[in-house]
Amino acid sequence: MEFGRRMIRLRRSLGYIFALGALALLFTGQSAAQTPGDEQQVPATADLRGAIVDSVTVALNDGYVFEDVALRMEDGLREKLRRGDYDELATVAEFAMALTEDLREISGDRHLGVRYASDQFIAEAQEEEEDPELQRERRMEQLERANFQFRKAEVMDGNVGYLRLDGFTDASLAGPTATAAMNFLAHTDALIVDLRNNGGGSPSLIQYIMGYLLEEPTHLNSFHTRQGDSIEQYWSATYVPGPRMEDVNLYVLTSAYTFSGAEEFTYNVKNLERGTIVGETTGGGAHPIQYRLFPSLNCGMTIPYARAVNPISGTNWEGTGVTPDIEVPADAALDRAYLEALTKLLDEEENDDARFTFGWAIEGLRARLEPAEVSESVLLSYAGQYGPRKLRVEDGRLLYQREEGPIRAAIPMTETLFAFDNLEYFRLEVVLDESGDPVKLVGHYDNGHTDENDRTGD
Repeated sequence: MEFGRRMIRLRRSLGYIFALGALALLFTGQSAAQTPGDEQQVPATADLRGAIVDSVTVALNDGYVFEDVALRMEDGLREKLRRGDYDELATVAEFAMALTEDLREISGDRHLGVRYASDQFIAEAQEEEEDPELQRERRMEQLERANFQFRKAEVMDGNVGYLRLDGFTDASLAGPTATAAMNFLAHTDALIVDLRNNGGGSPSLIQYIMGYLLEEPTHLNSFHTRQGDSIEQYWSATYVPGPRMEDVNLYVLTSAYTFSGAEEFTYNVKNLERGTIVGETTGGGAHPIQYRLFPSLNCGMTIPYARAVNPISGTNWEGTGVTPDIEVPADAALDRAYLEALTKLLDEEENDDARFTFGWAIEGLRARLEPAEVSESVLLSYAGQYGPRKLRVEDGRLLYQREEGPIRAAIPMTETLFAFDNLEYFRLEVVLDESGDPVKLVGHYDNGHTDENDRTGD
């Protein structure tokens, strides 16, 4: 038991699910220690099932966030064990899955879970416990290969920033990468933070990124811990390297998968009225967790030990999730947020050049969301020579070429306006006369410039 207690102390300060080391990987499913089929090597005997229930319930009563719920979970597991409900489960892996389902049914807590752990996995965890530097090296290698979960940073048309972040790694590790991403996006007019694939992480990175998005240090969240009846406050970072983005229009994308620390970030933004949430209601997990390993029983568990308390709402998102301001399917959230951002920027802008830029981006996005269909007969009527420009139709597609340049497929935006892949700054308009016959081509550029060529032949 002492090993398990030491593991709790080690993990407690690391917040949500991206704690260091092998034990965290047990619950994120990323460890190579569990090889396919190895769970079949540990049968779930009656004695082992009883010992696992004993250990799980002791751990729950010792530290689960709600004492009364811990007692109900113990009663529920022991009653099922007594009735023989688990007798047909052949392996520890199957038994652990059943315990997880039952614990969650009673508590409604999706952070709570029991998992099988192979002998190889346990040996790795104990090795890392004895050698913290080895633990850190292994975890750092994995985090670096994943770029600390920073998947994409981009400046889209209309000067709208986009950041895809798939996990909140502890700021002591991910800080330099976060700094680079936020400084890259610092001069955008709007920022979209994509958390649709983010299952949680460390509060420290939430504090750090929120420091860029707020004018001054702000109380974001608190955790009330059952043991010791203590409350710990979490504030946005006092100092961040580079420009702050406190006035930038902010949009946060969510899905049903968005969970835990990613929900805290979303909940903070919503309660502070700092930005707009776009997507689906999130998963509903607001409790930070400890990890507990039972080496002699070939299993481990996650134990929620505290509850979040938002300083504005006085509550949290446990069991309910965070409801978006604009509810759309997750796969449509980016386009919807991008359109919202561009439309708001256009409405607020007085400079004609900037308004043209926003309008250009909106026109392109709307055309992509509602693609135009142009019949082949109409496309064939456009084919011909227009000075140095030429249009022809092949396999139902309108092809464009200027002089000896590359041949490009024209993508209809309207019946007479076309865009091109990998040529975002240029669009081509076919101008028709009163009879509907094409008489010239006009090239449109994203800086407002145009050039045109009259039709010169077939």
